[in-house]
Amino acid sequence: MARRARRLTPVEESQRPPRRKSWVRRGILIALVALTALVAGGDWLVHQPFLRVRHVEMLGLHHETRAQVLSVSGLGAEPPMIDVRGATVAQRLRVFPWVASARVTLRWPNTVVVSIDEHRPVAVAYDANHVLQYVDAAGQDLGPAPLHANLPTLRYLNPSSRTWPFTRAGYNAALVASRLPTAFRAQVSVVEVTSSGSVTLEMTTPVTFVLGPPTDLTDKFVSVASVIAHATLQPGDIVDVRAPGEIAISGPSGTTAG
Repeated sequence: MARRARRLTPVEESQRPPRRKSWVRRGILIALVALTALVAGGDWLVHQPFLRVRHVEMLGLHHETRAQVLSVSGLGAEPPMIDVRGATVAQRLRVFPWVASARVTLRWPNTVVVSIDEHRPVAVAYDANHVLQYVDAAGQDLGPAPLHANLPTLRYLNPSSRTWPFTRAGYNAALVASRLPTAFRAQVSVVEVTSSGSVTLEMTTPVTFVLGPPTDLTDKFVSVASVIAHATLQPGDIVDVRAPGEIAISGPSGTTAG
């Protein structure tokens, strides 16, 4: 007959070695060691040469060189892919005047795509050193422009200083240049602005249109297009469209249109 196991007394039970707790501690320790090894191994893996930046594709780049972008962005140093931060690369590229924004896409295991949006030049203007510069809609100079650039020239009438004017009072000229409609944009030779912000268009004909402040531009541009299409103008005419409903023409033609 099988012998029945004797039940331990409370005193004996309390003296029994804590085997279960020991195994739990051992299991936790093993798990921590395995996790540490996994993290260390993963860090080692992502920093291996085959997971570093080997190829950089650049889209929308027209005014800066590839070598310049690679150097400034840090991608030319072939960093680990895991260390590439798109926001950091984009911020670094903002040092280039032409770069409006940049987007960075990672294509594992070793390719980075940099998509660049450039500022659009709306005019040209001479800086304080009489060097012709491209200018964007915000009045910022983007870089040297050729003398034959097919864009209106911004002119600041009697500037108060020799510093670059188009981000201050002269901003109105850049704003108007950026809003010129296709109907007569190609006919605008000069966009002139005074220190008070009043804007005048000098056409290639040559005829001058006085816009005044850059308000109600849509109505003023409609008036300009209407005069060009229907009025008989002569070189030297000055057309005042500051009040679009009361167009005044002075000069050789000397007429007034309602």
